[in-house]
Amino acid sequence: MAYGDGQDDAALRHAWETFCYRVKAAGLQIFKEHNPASEIHRVDALRFLTQNLGQAFDLALETRDSRYPSLHPFCGPTRKLGGDCADFTYQQAWIDGQSTYRIVGERGTARFFNITVQGARPEGPDVLHEPFGDVPQANLSGAQLRTDGDGSFEVYVGGPPRDQNWLPTTAESRKLFVRQGFDSWDEVPARMRIERVEMASPKPAITAAEMVDAIEWAGGFLTGVMADWPDFPFTHGGADAGRPNEFPDVVDGDGDAKRGRSAANMHWVLGPDEAMVIEFDAHEGLWSLTNMGVFFNSMDYLYRPVSYTPSRTRADADGKIRLVLAHRDPGVHNWIDSQGFERGNITYRHMLEGSPVKLCTEVVKHAELGAVLPTDTATVTAEERTAQMWRRFNAIRRRYSLL
Repeated sequence: MAYGDGQDDAALRHAWETFCYRVKAAGLQIFKEHNPASEIHRVDALRFLTQNLGQAFDLALETRDSRYPSLHPFCGPTRKLGGDCADFTYQQAWIDGQSTYRIVGERGTARFFNITVQGARPEGPDVLHEPFGDVPQANLSGAQLRTDGDGSFEVYVGGPPRDQNWLPTTAESRKLFVRQGFDSWDEVPARMRIERVEMASPKPAITAAEMVDAIEWAGGFLTGVMADWPDFPFTHGGADAGRPNEFPDVVDGDGDAKRGRSAANMHWVLGPDEAMVIEFDAHEGLWSLTNMGVFFNSMDYLYRPVSYTPSRTRADADGKIRLVLAHRDPGVHNWIDSQGFERGNITYRHMLEGSPVKLCTEVVKHAELGAVLPTDTATVTAEERTAQMWRRFNAIRRRYSLL
């Protein structure tokens, strides 16, 4: 049997060839003005594309049928997207507004837990690429979730109203987002699965029309990923590429209350002999800072100290927390590794109790850190740093079942 013998051959071939051209065009986006020309930056941008090429058809095809839903982990240690937080896990499931779904699981001990129903995708140039851009319609937080004595739970999505553990849907509902946020390395994630209540038959075979549609979707996803980053925050998100190394004030956007968090992002630029001190008041709630690359992809949090939360940070005697962003280990407890990049992004998030705070920054020569940090700044030995990193490594693997 040869090309042309099948009735769908031409449509499938055209779809695939178009997809390949779109992947080629997406690859050219690694040479953007905002991305430095150094080897490490060029490679990281191409790696960002290949990581999302690896999940394009998970989103576009394998989990796309809302009649047979699946929770897809769209970020992780080897898959970065959309300004992902190193101390969060992210899952999504495609749903529809006509069906009833049941999520069954075990709560775990993650300090932050949030399930959001996402609504219609808006139109316009200021809408982020898939799978983002939707309007949050309803959410269920960890405080609202009711569990049995052993931590097990059931959540219903759609269908008739229920007294607890229920999320309403509308005709425009089209996906679920599940976010878990971690503080201590000892916390363990919730484990859960989703099913459609009315499901009564096996998932049907994929048709040629569905495959063509999936190829088109996957191509749009990849071109959107590479087109939107890193430009989107500078154009639509309030970040200023011309004023690096300054955190803006936290401004809650539409839907942030349902997402359960507030956030602010800083674009940073550091010379090879420079370091940055990030200073803020110790405060209530679960806050996190994650160091990211130019394309808003979290840096290597499996092997490197690129993120911090309250329980893993040391405060100084004056009640201030000072984190040091540096290219090489300065020997302080609160070191944020730049991973050798000359520029990137750090996002601050605040959740749960209390309120977000103002973050101040100071860029100094690396050799001058001892003069600008308090004398009581917590330090670590090389052996203690190695122990820190082993604890991080093992905890992250446990979060993602990579044992």
